[in-house]
Amino acid sequence: MTHTEIEITAELIRDLLREQHPDLADRPLKLGARGWDNQLWRLGDDLAVRLPWATQSADALLRKEHAWLPRLAPHLPLQIPVPQRLGEPSERFPRPWLVTTWVPGEPADRAPATRPAEAAVALAAFLTALHRPAPDGAPAGRDRGGPLADTAEHLTQGLASATELGLIRDPDAVRAVWEDAAAAPDWAGPRLWLHGDLHPANILTTNGTFSGVIDFGDLFAGDPAFDLAAAWILLPDGAADLFHETYEPGPDTATLRRARGWAVLRALAGIHIGDAGVQGRPGGKPTWGPPAHAALRRLTASIHQ
Repeated sequence: MTHTEIEITAELIRDLLREQHPDLADRPLKLGARGWDNQLWRLGDDLAVRLPWATQSADALLRKEHAWLPRLAPHLPLQIPVPQRLGEPSERFPRPWLVTTWVPGEPADRAPATRPAEAAVALAAFLTALHRPAPDGAPAGRDRGGPLADTAEHLTQGLASATELGLIRDPDAVRAVWEDAAAAPDWAGPRLWLHGDLHPANILTTNGTFSGVIDFGDLFAGDPAFDLAAAWILLPDGAADLFHETYEPGPDTATLRRARGWAVLRALAGIHIGDAGVQGRPGGKPTWGPPAHAALRRLTASIHQ
């Protein structure tokens, strides 16, 4: 992480609103979350302000959301943060920022889905609606979504490190899932719109099921298998089959194999981030560990089915 040198406070945000969007400046402000790239502040009851703070790449990601999300939002069955205003860099804050709609709910890393059938159907409906052919000019993925075989070094390093830390009980089974996935045929269909970052902190729940999807900074066009990995990462035990039956068009065997491989990589990342949180290291999030471990357990079981 590279935190911005400017401290983000309610006073700063109010000043920015007065300068560029004065009709919103008097609304109540409350810190919502500090993410990898951005800080999120609730603005009144129905809006939010997102400001880059932790990475240099965040500026481009916010502009990407501003450009594309308003076109996608009307077709999606779950709530998403729809950009309403763009804040331009200024002397007060030399980076772009967004005003979006507020999405209610609790992040699934803190409030996991507890109604398996409803969650599976909700996730499948959302991805069915999102995974449509993308137009020319749609963004490509940043270090994600390419051929799975290209991630071999990343898999080896992440698995070895987790094993050395005592976080993985059966590394051979984990590697077997990834190797089967990497050997699957590549995606031969059109480039489809993908969320690109479906981990538990980016999915919101209400009353035990999924109600919203946030942080579209990694939105890109490519192989749907990358997003379909979410079935193993987000859903409770026993819900993946219903998800696959509900998602349209039904994924073929090769796509499901690739999805398992991407899920292995996402789970390994979550295990490392969770352990860092338990150990109190910077950037760690202890709530990421349990869903990542559950995902690996489901994945290693699925290779034998």
